[in-house]
Amino acid sequence: MKEVDIIIPVYKPDKSFFVLIDKLEHQTVAINKIILMNTEQKYYDRLLYGTSFLEKYRNVYVTHLSKKEFNHGMTRRQGVKKSDAPIFVMMTMDAMPADEYLIERLIGPLQREDVAVSYARQMAAEGSDEIEQFTRKFNYPEEKKVKSEADIPRLGIKAFFCSNVCAAYRRDVYEALGGFVKHTIFNEDMIYAAGAIKAGYKIAYESDARVVHSHNYTYVQQFGRNFDLGVSQAEHPEIFASVSSEGEGAALIKRATGHLWKSGNKRLIPKLYINSFFKYLGYLLGKRYRRLPEKFVLRCTMNKEYWEQDRRIRSGRKIDATRGYGKTEEER
Repeated sequence: MKEVDIIIPVYKPDKSFFVLIDKLEHQTVAINKIILMNTEQKYYDRLLYGTSFLEKYRNVYVTHLSKKEFNHGMTRRQGVKKSDAPIFVMMTMDAMPADEYLIERLIGPLQREDVAVSYARQMAAEGSDEIEQFTRKFNYPEEKKVKSEADIPRLGIKAFFCSNVCAAYRRDVYEALGGFVKHTIFNEDMIYAAGAIKAGYKIAYESDARVVHSHNYTYVQQFGRNFDLGVSQAEHPEIFASVSSEGEGAALIKRATGHLWKSGNKRLIPKLYINSFFKYLGYLLGKRYRRLPEKFVLRCTMNKEYWEQDRRIRSGRKIDATRGYGKTEEER
């Protein structure tokens, strides 16, 4: 049995998807399986039509699901069940390996018996503005670290920080801890990491394992993303109630302001503050979502399907397969 499987949720892939798979197939560590959890088959089929992808990459396995079925926790749990390797790597389809050593370096810390998960350094894509570049460097510095329960007083919420944009897991620990939370709007990686730390394990940040991954969110998108972040924290007070996120956000704004001023990018400071306002407003409202009208919640979230799933779970209903799993009337 080979050592490593890779699991990637996929939605509306473009041609960069082919580059990602090719880079993964040319790592210094041989990959056993690349498991794709694809949302909405029509987009996947449209991209692959007329290509030799399936013939070229024989170790790629795909499972299709509808947008109604996708859930950050459950979909990844299902992907892990399709893996049989002692180490599996969670990635997102917009995370591009910086070199052929990504997987080799990422799994290195897992040789330690006390490390449950190791996550990679994320670097801003070429063309990203100075704010995004600084934010990536702030959240993913050059220095490696291994975090444990003893670091919580010093690091606060950063002690639990982990990212499934690119992270490697030991299967034995994953199984012992019960895996990813089944139903969550966001943060399945940090929820798992917090559980691992509280169980006595450690989380490694491996800065030599690098992926190119950044976003160019609008103010409204930043609001929605941070609303969902707030919701996830409100739904897991056993993890997040005792640590604060606000201090880390304030530190980022302060240091980013100084960087923009010194680097000759003063014109971006208003954008930084407006962006931060939308982030913080979304986060505050998300933390208080239970006090908000349902229609307002649906206007704020980036993940409307989550709330339909939530209603189904509370009512005991299941997705009706006869209704097409999210297909259009024309497709049905």
